[in-house]
Amino acid sequence: MPTPSKVNVGLVQLAASDDPADNLARTLEGIRTAAAKGANIVCTQELFRSRYFCQVEDSDLFDLAEPVPGPSTEALQAAARELGIVIVGSLFEKRAPGLYHNTAVVIDADGTYLGKYRKMHIPDDPLYYEKYYFTPGDLGFRAWDTRFGRIGVLVCWDQWYPEAARATALDGAQILFYPTAIGWHEEEREAFGEAQHGSWETVQRSHAVANGVYVVAVNRIGREGTVTFWGQSFVADPAGQLLHVSPVDKEEVAVQEIDYTAIETQRRGWPFLRDRRIDAYGDVLKRFRD
Repeated sequence: MPTPSKVNVGLVQLAASDDPADNLARTLEGIRTAAAKGANIVCTQELFRSRYFCQVEDSDLFDLAEPVPGPSTEALQAAARELGIVIVGSLFEKRAPGLYHNTAVVIDADGTYLGKYRKMHIPDDPLYYEKYYFTPGDLGFRAWDTRFGRIGVLVCWDQWYPEAARATALDGAQILFYPTAIGWHEEEREAFGEAQHGSWETVQRSHAVANGVYVVAVNRIGREGTVTFWGQSFVADPAGQLLHVSPVDKEEVAVQEIDYTAIETQRRGWPFLRDRRIDAYGDVLKRFRD
């Protein structure tokens, strides 16, 4: 079946509760709402089954993890099969005792589990103690062919790395999906909040421009501990223009049409892939050029 030139992407931006079963149920409801609005591909926010638990280091919180594929993957597969849509879902993966990943699954429109991406870049900042919980990914950067296009997935902190976006685009991704959990520290919002959000949005829009792809970022909302998640999930086109921005403080299931022909148009006018000097980039593989 040929991929249509125009598809609809769905973004499920929610506030999380303390109950994983409730979060899963409400996310599935959001996915169904997106499908009813015409979505062909739907993406969840990062770690949608729980509140953002990485604000503390607590070994009991490893109990939130599950195998991938596992129960939540199977629930997403059933929804994809029922609705005829592609789903990107972000989960806390238990790989083995003591070995955990921040993982995104990709499910095709017939419910087929296509594979997973394990978050490669793991932060360790105040209230974002992810290195305690997550082993860095080992599956590399890749894209998957789905009924509605070839898509790539990166997760939250990966957003800041042009290398990750480039590598995924070079595997043929037409859309980069970024399940996300990012917000303001209570004591920093007044002084730095606007700049922090602006940096986050700008760097991802730049990935769209530099690679000539669509970018879809799906964030959560709500106050959790002393972090207020800033929502504002968005879709950017291959020129970096914002096609949709969700509210800062409200749940929203949004659907945005995208046109794959814009990728070809953008890359013909701005042929960055043609003009890359791949013979001169060896130093990128070094930590720093001393």
